[in-house]
Amino acid sequence: MHAGRTPEAMDIFVYQHDQTFVVSSFAQGDFDYVDAVSELEETKFFRYIGAHNILPKLAESYPSPRKKNEVPVWMYIASNLSMRLHGVHSFYAYPYVVRCGGMLSAFGPKVGHKAVHPETKDVTLSCEGFNDKNTYDRQTPCDQDFLRKFARSTLPQRLERWFNHDVVGMLKQHKAFDSEGIFLGDASYLFVPDNEKYEGSVRMLFDEQNHPVGKESEKELPASQRARCQWKRCYKLVSLIHTNRRGDFFLYAAVAVVSGKAHECPVLYSLVDGFVAAVGRGVMKRLILDRGFLDGERIGRCKEAHGIDILIPVRKGMDVYEDALGLMRGDRVRFELSHAPAAKPPVDPKPTQVPAAIRRRERKRQETLLQKKAAEPPPVPEKTLVRSEVAVVNGFRSWSSCPVPVSVIMNKEIFADGHEEIWMLLDTKEVKNGGAARDEYHLRTGIEERHRQLKCFLDLTDFKSRSLSLVVNQVIFVALAYSLLQLYLRRIGRPELNRHTLPRIRRQLMPTHSVVMLSYMNRFALLSLFEYTTLVLTLSEKARQKVLAKTQQLERDLARELVLVRPP
Repeated sequence: MHAGRTPEAMDIFVYQHDQTFVVSSFAQGDFDYVDAVSELEETKFFRYIGAHNILPKLAESYPSPRKKNEVPVWMYIASNLSMRLHGVHSFYAYPYVVRCGGMLSAFGPKVGHKAVHPETKDVTLSCEGFNDKNTYDRQTPCDQDFLRKFARSTLPQRLERWFNHDVVGMLKQHKAFDSEGIFLGDASYLFVPDNEKYEGSVRMLFDEQNHPVGKESEKELPASQRARCQWKRCYKLVSLIHTNRRGDFFLYAAVAVVSGKAHECPVLYSLVDGFVAAVGRGVMKRLILDRGFLDGERIGRCKEAHGIDILIPVRKGMDVYEDALGLMRGDRVRFELSHAPAAKPPVDPKPTQVPAAIRRRERKRQETLLQKKAAEPPPVPEKTLVRSEVAVVNGFRSWSSCPVPVSVIMNKEIFADGHEEIWMLLDTKEVKNGGAARDEYHLRTGIEERHRQLKCFLDLTDFKSRSLSLVVNQVIFVALAYSLLQLYLRRIGRPELNRHTLPRIRRQLMPTHSVVMLSYMNRFALLSLFEYTTLVLTLSEKARQKVLAKTQQLERDLARELVLVRPP
């Protein structure tokens, strides 16, 4: 039952699944509550992070802005996590989240339980709470004002350091980082309304693809393209994500929220230094970056000081690029057909028993797709890729600012009209298989997909405050909720769900049936309808009378519907 102890000496009670104890107690007529429930995945998530000492550990190191925490920090963290899992960021919606979330079932009466008002007889949530200051009926363990003020008064620098140091240290303790040690680094813009009161934000010019347009670049743009550019206000999110070659998980290992005009390069390498300081040398072995992080001195330092090998594209015009190009022109390198990327995981087979109406609909759909494909114009030769070739040259030292030798992976894309496009990768380790290195670089698309998921399905940029502390709070807790969910899905044997969006995960984990829950003394049992009926019908007369009296009392108490707050 007891999952851990926070610094406030407040126990986290997790209702324990004890089928034998609860059923045997019920046979004697003893129980606290009975209800028809569907096992919520959020409940199991909170039970997991509570029982495995994750939540107490997070609370222990959290940079609380208060000398005395009358509401325990673990409750604040759990509330924040629940809001982010629901895609809700307004603290005013917190009472709604508590009522529909999994904290009630996971943490018991300290968070809330159904109760009847002694005067009005209205059924509502009643909460024991963590202090006796309130003179009114408490329905939530803390109110929305407490959560908002607590978040606002937490310094953003301290909150980022907590995530980048203490949280990742906890993840290492729980063996969240695998032996491959693959990490992805990237920067992404966080757009906000054009209001200068967004603390720390800047206003910048962006093209149609949301790429920033500098003053010189703007002058060179054709008038038609310049007219489509827009001024937008933004922050910049720089992040490190841990993954593997199969894409079984994506864990945020470090994040930083900076001004949109800040250069991401020094920020990213500072995050790398901080990560190594937090978890030690050898956890991060491979770092895959885009060309925005080209910095020979810092790349060399990662190799020499941390043992991290970096894979990154080369810019045209760099000495190392021109030297490699010279070798190509002199026919001093041998190109080979690039290996095909690793096959995607097999899809679930289609069911053999399909209703005739669905078969007809699918047949008609396929016919329509074939007609559309036939009506499409033939592919343009200059855009039709025929084949890809790759060559490797190790031991380059012509990158003067980089203190370590690098390998150059030269990629040649050959199109149907005969023209070729050349692009190159740098690797700080000796490369034996250029095709494998090329495929490894494509893992970077994973971090772009994470940004898309957080923005589109967790509403990362739907900021409810212009305060920088609350902006950073939202980013940090979205990243934390996402990462802990990824860890949880791996631990329950469902790593394949980590590639999907949060709504898809929820659908996949939906319960297939409802059960009857019996609870007694902070323990519970889950019974099918038939099991519960059999149990009731086989009770002794004395036990049956006790159960009947208790059930009738619960029925009277719950005669009125629970009045929910207005949803957000």
